[in-house]
Amino acid sequence: MYQRLLVNFSVAWSAIMANRLRATLTALGIIFGVSAVIAMLAIGNGAQQEILEQIKLVGVNNIVIKPVLEQEEKEVGEDIGDSQKKKEKFSPGLTMQDVESIRQMPMVAYTSPEILLETYIIKNGIQRSAKLVGVEPAYFTLTNFKLSDGQMFSPKNLEYGDQVCIIGQGIKTKFFSKENPIGKRLKCGRHWLKVIGVLEPRLLSNSSISKLGIRDYNMDIYTPTKTMLIRYTNRSVVTKAMIRKAANRRNRNNDDQKSEKDPVKNYHQIDRLVIQVNETEYLSKTADIIARMLERRHFKVVDYEVSIPELLLKQQQRTKDIFNIVLGVIAGISLLVGGIGIMNIMLASVLERIKEIGLRLSIGAQKSDIITQFMFEAMLISISGGVIGILLGVSMSYFIAELAEIPTIVSFSSIVISFVVSASVGLIFGITPARRAAQQDPITSLRYQ
Repeated sequence: MYQRLLVNFSVAWSAIMANRLRATLTALGIIFGVSAVIAMLAIGNGAQQEILEQIKLVGVNNIVIKPVLEQEEKEVGEDIGDSQKKKEKFSPGLTMQDVESIRQMPMVAYTSPEILLETYIIKNGIQRSAKLVGVEPAYFTLTNFKLSDGQMFSPKNLEYGDQVCIIGQGIKTKFFSKENPIGKRLKCGRHWLKVIGVLEPRLLSNSSISKLGIRDYNMDIYTPTKTMLIRYTNRSVVTKAMIRKAANRRNRNNDDQKSEKDPVKNYHQIDRLVIQVNETEYLSKTADIIARMLERRHFKVVDYEVSIPELLLKQQQRTKDIFNIVLGVIAGISLLVGGIGIMNIMLASVLERIKEIGLRLSIGAQKSDIITQFMFEAMLISISGGVIGILLGVSMSYFIAELAEIPTIVSFSSIVISFVVSASVGLIFGITPARRAAQQDPITSLRYQ
């Protein structure tokens, strides 16, 4: 059995060597098909990765935690104060200790606490209201904010709460139109802050800011969270003024109307916490773990809201599906064209070699030997074309990446799939010519001119 296969393989190899030009032309379809598939898959994978990274910057891998008022429940006609006395609970609110606990979780890539303070800025006799935001360097990574000038917060700034800030492009235009703001000081609230960096402008139209309620980030000032907590506001620290206000509020609770109008104090140390997870598939589970951990740390007081971007997750999955479908169709068409080329050339080869086929059949070869011979020829052509196509496709991918500056990703799976498919194409499209060759009548074949 093995000897017959070896003989048939030898005959097929001799036939290919005797007709190198025809074999080369036959293999060109597979070569260009496989190389095109690998190059397109590499370009598609690179484009897909780039798009998904952009979606991640928008927040597809982010968990957002915001402080909220604890939900209250009372019977109709019952005094709000009485219901509060019945089940009065204590919660420290969202604090930096919560941030540190979440930061220790293995699936968490970044944590970005934010503290927002409505204040004013003064420079050269000009005063303007502004938002002072206490952040960490991770904030700029998650929001895709980049510096146009200056430097980011240093470890020393973050540790000691230095009086430094990074300003938006609008602040620079308004207060430093004729000078470089780096190294200059800007009075923000009660303190003077040294400008160490300027952000690139965020392109937002006035209509988007007014109609959609989008914050104008160009007019924000950013300072380290520790600077905010030490020098501006730290709601977790109890002061005499806070105790006095709480006592006054308790006295006013005797009047229902006044108690309803009395604003509830914000006792949360941070105003927003954004957590980025390493992988999208861990997002829901991580959010569930964080929610349970916060419930324990806040003594079962639900004064926070944990949210995940479901619409962005769906869009990410849809983007993946679209790319997979498009690339699969393109790859299938390319290899189909190459397979049809092999079948056509092999059918033409059968017509040219009818006398050779008749001679083999007349000296004792079986129909299975003829089928095996032509199948070996088709597979050798397709496999050799596949190997050359793989090398050409990988080279094309790197060449395109260097020349056109387009990200390309050549995956090992695409190489394996291309090789397997090229061999399968030779096997599938070689069956019809092989059977047609085996069905030739030996006597008629010997007389064929």
